[in-house]
Amino acid sequence: MKKNLTTVMFRGTRAQEEQLYAVIERHRDTPGALMPILQEAQEIYGYLPMEVQKMIALKMGISVEEVYGVATFYSQFALNPKGEVSIAVCLGTACYVKGSGDILDRIVEVLGVPAGSTSSDGKYSIEATRCIGACGLAPVLTINNEVYGRLTKADVDGILAKYK
Repeated sequence: MKKNLTTVMFRGTRAQEEQLYAVIERHRDTPGALMPILQEAQEIYGYLPMEVQKMIALKMGISVEEVYGVATFYSQFALNPKGEVSIAVCLGTACYVKGSGDILDRIVEVLGVPAGSTSSDGKYSIEATRCIGACGLAPVLTINNEVYGRLTKADVDGILAKYK
């Protein structure tokens, strides 16, 4: 099976960079400023590529490792751009014990896109998430924020067909 990993070239604009620097200046002296800066940076760029993390570190006078550590610790932050069809499979306890791991594996197999990445054409992104708060519907996945619940591995092909 051909891997369809995204190697996305960063395409930030000067206007986005100016917005980011304004956000950093606004929060610079606030305790715990890194979180709101990362949140607003993600709103500006849609995700947090390494280039943006480096800009934040430089302007904040902190290490890139610190920025990266926060960006990777919290699930709200995305290090890769989302695809046109953004798929998230819950691997929280309730979903996992009911087979969400198999559902994720089937999605990866059908689309040829590894979890945690975006297809090279930008159409699909797949992420494994923790609890999304729909435990009563376990196992659950979302596609572009539409919730699909009480799933089996056999449901995957039919659901994905809607997005081909």
